[in-house]
Amino acid sequence: MTKPIARRQEGATLIEVLIAIVVLSIGLLGLAGLQVTSVQSNHSAYQRSQATLLAYDMADRMRANRTEALTNAYVSSTFPTSSSSNAVTGTQAAKDKAEWLNNLARSLPNGTGRVQKTGNLVTIEVRWNDNRGRIAKSDAAADGDMIFTYRTEI
Repeated sequence: MTKPIARRQEGATLIEVLIAIVVLSIGLLGLAGLQVTSVQSNHSAYQRSQATLLAYDMADRMRANRTEALTNAYVSSTFPTSSSSNAVTGTQAAKDKAEWLNNLARSLPNGTGRVQKTGNLVTIEVRWNDNRGRIAKSDAAADGDMIFTYRTEI
């Protein structure tokens, strides 16, 4: 009687292929989630950079017009409504404020700002809505507003 020759299994079974596809799919879904978080964080960082530049812009405007800045011509007690159609007329301080508020509204979603002054110390605050860049609910205030505060002397 002849012995049957044992054959080695060649190739992969269908179940092994399906398991490999499932494991690969889970990994790719994780990478897609990371990509979404990365895009949100990048957009939020871009907006923070814009807020920083615009706050510095107002500080520079106040330093260039120091006489009016020392007389509280730039000061506002509340955040005005976000609008890019502020009239650029009046004194240099009024023009600077209007241009700054227009730039805030154009550069940031619901962007607005205010200036407060105590002696020679100036506080410039820029507020905007950052709902799109939020990753977790606790990242910002309940309404999604972010506030960048810049303090300097003039």
